[in-house]
Amino acid sequence: MYITDPKTILRTTRPDGDGRLPILRVALAIGMLDPVSYRVPDEIEEAMSHFDGLADDVHGMIVQMQDPQGRFDQAVAALNDAILQKAGYSGDSESYDDLQNANLFRVMERRMGLPVALGLIYMHVGRAVGFTVDGLGFPGHFMVRIEVDGVRGVLDPFFGGILRDASSLRDLLKATLGQDAELKPFHYDKVDDLAVLLRLQNNIKLRLLQSDNHVAATQVIETMLMMRPDEASLWREAGLLHAHTGNLRAALTALANFMGIETRDDQRAPVEALMADLQNRLN
Repeated sequence: MYITDPKTILRTTRPDGDGRLPILRVALAIGMLDPVSYRVPDEIEEAMSHFDGLADDVHGMIVQMQDPQGRFDQAVAALNDAILQKAGYSGDSESYDDLQNANLFRVMERRMGLPVALGLIYMHVGRAVGFTVDGLGFPGHFMVRIEVDGVRGVLDPFFGGILRDASSLRDLLKATLGQDAELKPFHYDKVDDLAVLLRLQNNIKLRLLQSDNHVAATQVIETMLMMRPDEASLWREAGLLHAHTGNLRAALTALANFMGIETRDDQRAPVEALMADLQNRLN
């Protein structure tokens, strides 16, 4: 029987040797802890049944593939047909900053989402039928790297599941980093699943900070820490946000955790000074 408590899932699920997780299940657990968009009674198993049904649809298409030379193109077409055409998912370009676009439950309900949310669906469905699908470490716009029978390509779930060639990727890069930016081999590198999930959470956190909802942003950081309790920068950010909202004891606890991990003196010194100030304010 699967674990369904979201906090237990986040605290106990760790990547395998290839950096992979049951990524959609973990993303749904994150969605259940969303301080803004989650609505009872969303259930992980019910949602997983829907996404596994998409994988069944893809499997039904690929077992009929007859052309071994064209399996990559057929695989991409099957993913796009099941996820975008039959299920009706699409990128939400009209209300891009809507926080529901980053919660997998709301994405499933509305059939639209952010690039990283749609990418998670492609990763789960593709892997379920035996394709190699990973998140891409590309700045500014999340895409997935798919490999079938040794043929590899970059797929953009947000923009209709198109395959991005080098020219298209170069244009995207320049639009994000400026006209002097050049496409490099590392832009094709995969990132591990944990980095993808943290990117999803970072999208939510940034939007909450932009709207001055620091309390909810702090909750998002706490969720991220369940997955990465060894990440010093997250503890520091949690401490700063707790201090900003007046939760001084929680701020001191988070900053103490930061100090227990961080070894660089130039990073420790300002935090040590802040902790002394917070302690004085408590006394």
